Amino acid sequence: MSTSSLSLYHIIRESTLTENAPLLIMLHGYGSDEADLYSFSGELPDDIFIISVQAPYALEPYGHAWYAINFDADMGKWSDNEQAKASRDLIAKFIDEAVEAYPVNKNNVTLLGFSQGAILSYSVALTYPEKVKNIIALSGYINKAILPENLDKTDFSNLDFYCSHGSVDQVIPVDWARQSAPFLKELNIKHMYSEFRVGHGVALENFREFREWLSKRV
Repeated sequence: MSTSSLSLYHIIRESTLTENAPLLIMLHGYGSDEADLYSFSGELPDDIFIISVQAPYALEPYGHAWYAINFDADMGKWSDNEQAKASRDLIAKFIDEAVEAYPVNKNNVTLLGFSQGAILSYSVALTYPEKVKNIIALSGYINKAILPENLDKTDFSNLDFYCSHGSVDQVIPVDWARQSAPFLKELNIKHMYSEFRVGHGVALENFREFREWLSKRV
């Protein structure tokens, strides 16, 4: 993998508001790019300013990743947690840069992540809770290895999570995702968790549900 900064991003849609617009940042999954989640944007509220960011690590022959996924001799997968932490911090820095550069409300930032993007969305929010408000985590899970210590001493009262997963996901086991709700509950963090009869993807009813959830919070 070669690395870069989060310099490649696209403004998918500007807000109908000229100032203090809600900001939505989209984070794609492993092997994809910043164009992957474009299809969601047309159906979201018009006042949301939407940016899609490309992950920093280039894959061969194409695609990008937030961190490496490797296989051991028994084909067991393991994640490069140091790369994941570095990407987490890059995303946090990008949030600061975006709220400075565009007419958006720094207190109304939403992260929407799919798969690896969802894993990083969890980590950004739980590491930098002051930078985000809403988190839509699709087909991901909470990787405790990329979270800070002493979470029980952190104020998460501003956070709200929408978490969903496919019940027959063949990439990330649904049992991993099911641990998110009790984890967030233990920290007294507002959250909603749903499952849908799909694999590693987003069903139409899943999209409609998180769209309604987000519309009530921006």
